[in-house]
Amino acid sequence: MPIDNFSKLFQQAITVSEKAAIACAPLRGKGDNHAADQAAVEAMRSALNTLNIRGEVVIGEGERDEAPMLYIGEKVGTGEGLEVDIALDPLEGTTLCAHYKNNALAVIAFAQKGHFLNAPDVYMDKIAIGGGYPDNIVDIDASVRDNIQALAQYKKCSISAIRVCVLKRERHGKLIEDLRQVGATVCLIEDGDIAGVVHTISPEKSGIDVYMGIGGAPEGVLAAAAMVCQQGQMQARLITDKQEQKERASAMGRKDFDKKLFLSDLARGEIIFCATGVTDGTLLKGVISESNQIKTHSLILSSHPKLAREITTVAYG
Repeated sequence: MPIDNFSKLFQQAITVSEKAAIACAPLRGKGDNHAADQAAVEAMRSALNTLNIRGEVVIGEGERDEAPMLYIGEKVGTGEGLEVDIALDPLEGTTLCAHYKNNALAVIAFAQKGHFLNAPDVYMDKIAIGGGYPDNIVDIDASVRDNIQALAQYKKCSISAIRVCVLKRERHGKLIEDLRQVGATVCLIEDGDIAGVVHTISPEKSGIDVYMGIGGAPEGVLAAAAMVCQQGQMQARLITDKQEQKERASAMGRKDFDKKLFLSDLARGEIIFCATGVTDGTLLKGVISESNQIKTHSLILSSHPKLAREITTVAYG
């Protein structure tokens, strides 16, 4: 993908997540997950179809017969211009939005054709840290103690100063227990798997040094897109304990179910990542509607050239 064309897409991409966030914002706190998600989906699809791209959704919300979701394999854009693969979650944290809790986001990422992992809709074990560390300082196969001690030693800080983000799920009981026994600080989140990983990019702002635990595989690819842009580190492994999960993975081209996946396996090359806050969060503020204006707060990242911008957009009328 030529750099100049990629730069043009960088300038346009943020409008897609902005419009999705604005569309679902009126449904915050209404208790209707489906309505909030549908509003975000329809707005994101409409915005994508204005872009001069030949886009295909490779990480989406379901199969073709699950409309109105943006489904895997859906073609978007004008049908002219750049050929790109798209990973998206029009409303990450539907429950967060429906209950007006923090960290609901509209998220989308663009990559060159074939540069996102075709991730099945199964669970994925993950570990992620931001940039600036030696390669493979943490390892998904290492013990909790070894990983936390390695980070503390490199940062020249106490183990208690290492802050670990974990989804608050029953399946993470042993992980949380191990982290606390080691002495790390555990920061539990109710939802928001993508946000959890992205928090590691700016630990000074988010208060998160490392993300650990099991979440969604599609969300893992989206989070990996952000990590590529910021030269973070991430390792992952698909969870395929059941035959149904193995069949889903096989249908998406995955054969070695137990393979350790590195960041370059999940996402690589020229990437654009956009996230717009729906509700207030650690990294982004939510949509603000005041009299005759709507204000959004977004993060947009690019891998080539390496760019990171926070954008506040105010629309009048």
